[in-house]
Amino acid sequence: MKKVELLAPAGSLNKVKLAFNYGADAVYLGGEKFGMRRNAIIHGENAILKNEQLKDAVDFAHQLGKKVYITVNIFARNSDFDEIKTYLKYLESIKADAVIVSDLGVMQTVRENTGLEIHVSTQASVLNKYTANEYIKLGAKRIILARECSLEEIKEIADTVKDKCEIEVFVHGLNCIAYSGNCMLAKYMDNRDPNRGECTFPCRSEYALVGKHKGQYFPIEEDAHGTYIMNSKDLCLINHLDKLVDAGVTSFKIEGRRQTEYYVAAVVNAYRRAIDGEKFDYMEEVNKIPHRRPWTTGFLFNENDLIYHESSKEISDCQVVAKVVNDKKVLPINTLNVGDELEILSPKSNHNKTFTVTNIRNEGQELVIDCPYQLLPDDFLRKNIESFHLNRESLTA
Repeated sequence: MKKVELLAPAGSLNKVKLAFNYGADAVYLGGEKFGMRRNAIIHGENAILKNEQLKDAVDFAHQLGKKVYITVNIFARNSDFDEIKTYLKYLESIKADAVIVSDLGVMQTVRENTGLEIHVSTQASVLNKYTANEYIKLGAKRIILARECSLEEIKEIADTVKDKCEIEVFVHGLNCIAYSGNCMLAKYMDNRDPNRGECTFPCRSEYALVGKHKGQYFPIEEDAHGTYIMNSKDLCLINHLDKLVDAGVTSFKIEGRRQTEYYVAAVVNAYRRAIDGEKFDYMEEVNKIPHRRPWTTGFLFNENDLIYHESSKEISDCQVVAKVVNDKKVLPINTLNVGDELEILSPKSNHNKTFTVTNIRNEGQELVIDCPYQLLPDDFLRKNIESFHLNRESLTA
């Protein structure tokens, strides 16, 4: 496979380090303001970085020869721009590799006040080569295409802009039911503006859909749990990466809203190995990552299979039970017992090796276990469990 960038989400410094450890070439993340995840909370942890943490992330990445792209992709209002200008100058001072923007006014502000590289957000809904060329005239060095693009459209756009601009596409993760993520549902229901980083994910909720006939309301396609009329399947293109490279894509982007450290590690690990041409069952590997099954290829092949009406629950073929601190010391995430057969998630050669737990010893909040392999910091241990339903409240790492 031709050289292509693997781009991972990173809502904390720990996730930045995990993403790079597991093989990402770059990460994207948001600060306290002006990003689409600015109010995101994951198990009590802010999924954003403060200014000093942004600098730490950039410095850490550059030590490894890797990159950090920072989101400034809200739909900005008039009152935002003085502060946006100050923020952009700060991002330039810490040597951020690019800013991701969706608003033409923000793009102009970047161009006129900084030398920052501009990546056009998927929120800008670029679906054609003509729009792509206009963004290039405005200084764009990369365009993150709308998820509604087919493979043929991706290729035509990439052929048109090659040598002038890079093309990035989403290859894995949660799909937004709104067009290119431009949604007002949370604003209507919760008075939280999803286009300014405040999405409450109401599209994932259970609904009772009713119709009216002769003055009476009656349910439509509803079971005991409600109906899931807006619940999209999760995207997985791991079996089609070669087609995207041939089409001219230069960056594969992993979606990561409200996701855990395990998700970041496991998805990056799977795609890194796939890009590098390792021979293994890619789908078996990604099925061990929490997701809404069945997977979808989105709009890549002009198929209409995005909505899954039966449930919004996430499932996995395994349950993560611990994160390795060092060697045999682990931080428990879920129940761990003597006799459990565990599988190792690792960016190194121990990946997918299994062993049986023969001894567990408590050391404060951490556990010490016997393992025949040399476990590495940031390895994860998981149990194979058929169709495990994810309980997000149980995840602490």
